[in-house]
Amino acid sequence: MNRHDVKLLQSFNQYPCVSILLPTHRTAPDNRQDPIRVKNLVIEAGNQLLAQFSKREAEPILKRLAKIAEEIDYRYTLDGLAIFVNQEFAVKYYLPFTLNERVILDHTFATRDLVFALNRTPRYWVLALSEQPTRLFEGTRETLVEIEGDGFPMTHTGPGGEGVLPGGEGVNKSAYRDERHRQFFRQVDGALRPLFLDDPLPIIVAGVDRHLSFFEEVSQHKQHILAMLKGSYDKAKPHELGTQVWPLAKQGLAAKRQEIFKELEAAIGARKFVSTLGEAWRLAQEGRGASLLVEEDYHVPGRVDESGFHLTLAEGESGPDVMADAVDELIELVLSKGGQVTFVDNGSLQAHQRVALILRY
Repeated sequence: MNRHDVKLLQSFNQYPCVSILLPTHRTAPDNRQDPIRVKNLVIEAGNQLLAQFSKREAEPILKRLAKIAEEIDYRYTLDGLAIFVNQEFAVKYYLPFTLNERVILDHTFATRDLVFALNRTPRYWVLALSEQPTRLFEGTRETLVEIEGDGFPMTHTGPGGEGVLPGGEGVNKSAYRDERHRQFFRQVDGALRPLFLDDPLPIIVAGVDRHLSFFEEVSQHKQHILAMLKGSYDKAKPHELGTQVWPLAKQGLAAKRQEIFKELEAAIGARKFVSTLGEAWRLAQEGRGASLLVEEDYHVPGRVDESGFHLTLAEGESGPDVMADAVDELIELVLSKGGQVTFVDNGSLQAHQRVALILRY
């Protein structure tokens, strides 16, 4: 699951939207209880629907719920499972993070827990270059989940791939094949564009030397490349590839955290930064936030005034006007306006009261 998926879920606003969230297990014997728990939660969702609607009115959603529950493959579950169903839509996600068990009927799908996990978990893309085919994965720590959609997986069907190279006297087959490979990897790079717009994560590119060379030559997304992994991974399973890329991702993400401190120092010298949660919120609302730095374990409730620009801390308070985690809301705000977010070690932003925002202007 990525931000593209979350945006799709958040686009629905109709009653009832059914959300079923629960923790699951990767291995036996713990995963034997998962089908029973899913069955019970589907029954609970059905009971809530039938308490508010007639059987005829609820039947389309009940059928979708039953169908998607049958499609769950418990051999491939991870740490959490999310099911979202309404009159016209049904989807499930195997998630590499745990969730609190609950069933929710509302006008919108319950995405808050998903957003929180996306914000706080090290994530990246993995692109495994190949002619047959090139695959894209979402990486969360060492767990990879393949993207099936948005143009992926993508197969080279032209000459030099599945197609036959031209023959005849004077034809340089090697040069012709190389140019067709460049064209293919341009297509791959183009398919990445909307994903980077929605979720601008760093990417690790894996493949044999010549494919890496072609991709680096034609790519418009070089600034996102975190590392390159040399080798043939055409047949590699996600968990096998994940064990190879996670050490590179961890090292690359740590290096990026160090780079962001250099950027902060430069911004301080140029007076293009603000500190504290309240100041960061105000400038982020104005669309001026380029990069947000947040300490990893910083959580605090907050309250925003009617203007939406002024946030105050609300530690120890609760109520309908109190945000449970104002830090998470700030993260979403910066991302929604095209900014970037970097989590840093606890205590490293003590001089800035745990939050610093580098400004665009």
